[in-house]
Amino acid sequence: MNSNVQLVKNILKYTFGLVPIVAGLDKFTNILTDWSQYISEGFAGILPFEPSAFMMIVGVIEIVAGVLVLTKTKIGAYVVSAWLVAIALTLIFSWTYVDVAVRDLVMAITALSLAKLSESNVGKVND
Repeated sequence: MNSNVQLVKNILKYTFGLVPIVAGLDKFTNILTDWSQYISEGFAGILPFEPSAFMMIVGVIEIVAGVLVLTKTKIGAYVVSAWLVAIALTLIFSWTYVDVAVRDLVMAITALSLAKLSESNVGKVND
């Protein structure tokens, strides 16, 4: 059973480590999507800079969060979970991309699960 738990932890660790890094890097290139479309018009209107610049800041945060998951899994998983909840709440409050908000909440629960698994003694190596 311990090997299955370790396998799940590793899958989640690399998923929540690499995906934020890729998404964060894409905030600079917009290859996957135009990320600024996810910013509500009201929020974009109060930004002191262009939405694309804001998304680059978001990208840096996501890259740092992904690296944190890969190096300090428990702390990084909590950070990613909180970040995903914040994104989901922003989308829900603006009532845009609610489907993405629901997906992000599910991912936040999964990242929280990784954090909780990393608190256990099972497979304690570099967590």
